[in-house]
Amino acid sequence: MARYLGATSGIAADAFMAAFKIPNLLQNLFGEGALSASFIPVYSNLLARNEREEAGRVAGAVAAILAFVTAVLVLLGVLITPYLIPLIAPGFTGEKRDLTIALTRVLFPGAGIFVLASWCLGVLNSHRRFFLSYVAPALWNVAMIGALVGFGGRQDRITLAVTLAWASVAGAGLPFLLQLPTVLHLGPGLRLSPDYSRANVRRILTNFTPVFFSRGVVQVSTYIDQLLASLLPQGMVALLGYATTIYTLPVSLFGMAISAAELPEMSSVLGDEPEVATMLRVRLNAGLRRIAFFVIPSGAAFLVLGDVIARALFQSGRFTEPDTIFTWGILAGSAVGLLASTLGRLYSSTYYALHDTRTPLRFAIVRVVLTTALGYLFAIPLPGMLGIDSRWGAAGLTASAGIAGWIEFLLLRSRLNRRIGDTGLPRQYVGLLWLSAAAAAAVAFLIRRELPATHRFVFALVVLGAFALVYGGLTLALRIPESRALLARVSRRQ
Repeated sequence: MARYLGATSGIAADAFMAAFKIPNLLQNLFGEGALSASFIPVYSNLLARNEREEAGRVAGAVAAILAFVTAVLVLLGVLITPYLIPLIAPGFTGEKRDLTIALTRVLFPGAGIFVLASWCLGVLNSHRRFFLSYVAPALWNVAMIGALVGFGGRQDRITLAVTLAWASVAGAGLPFLLQLPTVLHLGPGLRLSPDYSRANVRRILTNFTPVFFSRGVVQVSTYIDQLLASLLPQGMVALLGYATTIYTLPVSLFGMAISAAELPEMSSVLGDEPEVATMLRVRLNAGLRRIAFFVIPSGAAFLVLGDVIARALFQSGRFTEPDTIFTWGILAGSAVGLLASTLGRLYSSTYYALHDTRTPLRFAIVRVVLTTALGYLFAIPLPGMLGIDSRWGAAGLTASAGIAGWIEFLLLRSRLNRRIGDTGLPRQYVGLLWLSAAAAAAVAFLIRRELPATHRFVFALVVLGAFALVYGGLTLALRIPESRALLARVSRRQ
């Protein structure tokens, strides 16, 4: 997308990023976040009790209800799209606004299909089948990449954006079709019937409501970021989207992956209240350590080497060197709250395993209020007060979101500690990880400064490779258990 649509040099990238955000709300609200938090704990518990027939009927009822509600919302979304654009991108006018409306209407059905794919993910994860559910969405990416490569050199950017939107819809069906046969095999008693009378179905829907609003509150935060970015100079919505793609990588690989793996395990814990609390505390603390081991160096890399990352991934075709520098600034801002955001996901999963969906909702509201107030201050007036380019306001958006993320994380941890006992990361452990990451970043920065100009991929491979090797070597020397476990796992596979 960066190669063919660019960022600051035209309206297509801004319009596509904004349009993609609107139907994506449907996927995030009804998809794996809210659905997993309400469905997996109940479904996994039924499997743990060997009530497989009931589990199949519950899964089928949820699928039927979800399909109906999603279809209605997709139709409604297509109809009211022109009224949504001023709410999420008030800075878009004229041709950019018209293109955003057209793209949004194309993309809405794809988001609905993704919701059904997320139901498959919930079933597979409950059966500890993680690989298929997380590799399947790659087919969606393949469809979009194929459209860009096939038509990128033959269509103007506006036409290409429309083609890309249609490819996204077509690709959205592939993950669902890939997962469905395995889902049907694992749940032979599955029946598609909107049976609301079943107690477990009502329990899922009851739990779904606060999670839905909790996810909705978090989504409001991302839409506020986009709203404010639309008031900045052209291209900032696109650059914020490109930077978010990089930022989401460690969040997905480590925060979401570990949280997704732990949710069915935590939900399957049986015993009296003290026994459950002890088991949850052990699993949570182990998960926090694994997340921090990978996320702390990710944040250090974003802060010090963000330009190397952005240049390697994006800088070609219509994506220019200034675009890379601003993307680096946005990444550096996101590093502020990267650790808090990923740790917070695991804490939320622990609440969901305890069937408590309301506490994360309350703290998510606090986060959104802070993100709104701080985001406006950091993005709009602050660059002018500092006498810098207003485009740096996009970096202020991610930094302010990080501050709000830390407050939400601290609230989640404090309340849960009163419920199941002390949890969290030891200060010495965090200090050693930051020391290792800082040393690795310093070495990589020196190599970056002295390395002769070469191809951007080779340059990134050398600089980031050195960063990873130094970090890994130092954590091994400091006897960090997670580093030694990772090395042992790799050695066994070799």
